[in-house]
Amino acid sequence: MAKIRHIAIKVEDQEKAAAFYKETFGMTEAWRGPVRDDGKRAIYLTDGYINMAVLPARGGREGIDHFGFQVEDMETTLKTAGAAGAQGDAAKKPRDGRFAEVGVHDPSGQSVDVSVHGWKA
Repeated sequence: MAKIRHIAIKVEDQEKAAAFYKETFGMTEAWRGPVRDDGKRAIYLTDGYINMAVLPARGGREGIDHFGFQVEDMETTLKTAGAAGAQGDAAKKPRDGRFAEVGVHDPSGQSVDVSVHGWKA
């Protein structure tokens, strides 16, 4: 059975959001991504079970951006997703610090990451 292991939110003030989740819910910082040209980077938090990426909104919409499932069999999962109405083709994720291997879109267009290896906790 697939399990939700990752959620990503986009915010303008990443430090403030990360501090909120650490102080309020006891999450710990697992990792920080590389600093980008605009001085922003992803901050990865964990509760020891689920990973949460605090991503820069960069002037866009704030809130939930995507979530991720850890699966046992990528090929079967992608075939099932396609048969169940996934939009577009599954896209391989770049290996620049992200932990998902593949991204899909559900029938409503919601972005969903899929990983066999899971996320850093």
